[in-house]
Amino acid sequence: MTSDKTARWLVLVVRVPAEPSRHRVAVWRELRRIGALSLGQGTWAVPDVPGFAAGIARAIELAQRGAGEVIVMDAAGRAESDGARLEGLFTADREEEWTEFLADCGKFDAEIAKEIRNRKFTMAELEEEEQSLERLRRWHRDLKARDVFGAPSAAEAEQRLKHCTDRLADYTEQVFQALHQM
Repeated sequence: MTSDKTARWLVLVVRVPAEPSRHRVAVWRELRRIGALSLGQGTWAVPDVPGFAAGIARAIELAQRGAGEVIVMDAAGRAESDGARLEGLFTADREEEWTEFLADCGKFDAEIAKEIRNRKFTMAELEEEEQSLERLRRWHRDLKARDVFGAPSAAEAEQRLKHCTDRLADYTEQVFQALHQM
């Protein structure tokens, strides 16, 4: 999706009773999970693209379970700057997520380096690292799906994930070599 004055948004107005709080928290978590932009107390926005439909439906269902409601409205900024501002805020949220992802890629890389340095070439450790890489892959897939405007760090994240994949492949080879020498 590119920035233009025809960019469409969905604005969600969420009303859920304060008690029990678990219902409000569940709706909040779902909206955060899909990458919705908080505009203020109970008001959220997402780009009007198909990738957000399932998460919005889940948020509505969660609100209804808690005796609440979600009103969903189509929106576009009155001025081009309004849409650009929403896009900027949304992309800034995605950039924060990519930054956190990159930090976790760095932790993964450091963990692999530590295991190689300590010569910890066990199947149990390999399985643990495979699970860590799979978590990074899922996270990357989810971030990429909601980063509809293309945050600046997305390309670097793609490269870092490939690097992590290559590091695990190298570590896997070293584990199998060590196990076959026994």
